[in-house]
Amino acid sequence: MKAITQLGIWMDHASANLIDLAADSTEPSVIESDFTHEEKEESLHRSEQLMHNKEQQEQAAYYKELGAVIKQYDEVLLFGPTTAKTELYNLLKDDHHFADVKIECKQTDKLTQNQQHAFVKEYFAK
Repeated sequence: MKAITQLGIWMDHASANLIDLAADSTEPSVIESDFTHEEKEESLHRSEQLMHNKEQQEQAAYYKELGAVIKQYDEVLLFGPTTAKTELYNLLKDDHHFADVKIECKQTDKLTQNQQHAFVKEYFAK
C-alpha cells in the first residue's frame, strides 16, 4: 500500500514555507512571490492600472508554482495569517487536476518556523 504524502504550507502573499514531514530536514522549502515592494512602487509611479496588472500576473505565477508542488501530494494543509491561502484554495478546488488532493485551509497568526513545523505535525497526527 502506498504511503500518504502530506504537505503543510504556511503562506502569505509574499512567500510560502513548504513543510514536508517525511523530509529529513526541519528547514522548510521556500517559494517567493516575484512581486516585491520595490516593484510595486516602481510600477505605481508609471500607472496604477499597470501596477495592478503586474501584481495579478505575478500572483498568478506564484500560485501556479505552488500548484505544481501541491499536485505531488495526497493531503495538503494551507495555513497562515492572510487571505492568500483562501485565494489559492479557491483556484485549486475549481481545477480538476487537484480532485485527488485533499486540501484544507486554517487561519493562523504569524508563526516561527518551529511553530509552523509543530502546527503541521499536530494537524496530520489527527
